[in-house]
Amino acid sequence: MSIRNRAWTALIMPPVTWFLFEQGLSALLHADCQRSGIGIAWGMASLAVCGFAARLAWRSRAAGGQLADPWLARLALAVAGIFALAISFQTLAILIVPACVG
Repeated sequence: MSIRNRAWTALIMPPVTWFLFEQGLSALLHADCQRSGIGIAWGMASLAVCGFAARLAWRSRAAGGQLADPWLARLALAVAGIFALAISFQTLAILIVPACVG
């Protein structure tokens, strides 16, 4: 995979992972609110995907070539960190706030 493709993949992966995490968690907890343990596992898996995206970007950040390629890789590192933080907060909220209220 080329440096540019790795950088774009690392840039796109975290937002898509976050979207799938949010939508999947919402559908899961609306269907059966007692399944919050699966939400924790889902959060950890989503964090792992963000970590993989950061690893892809990290290897591409110092590569030579066009100026846009290292810039995209550094941007992908920041995006992976931001979305990992969002997923972490939501996963922590699953632990703190009970899913079944009422």
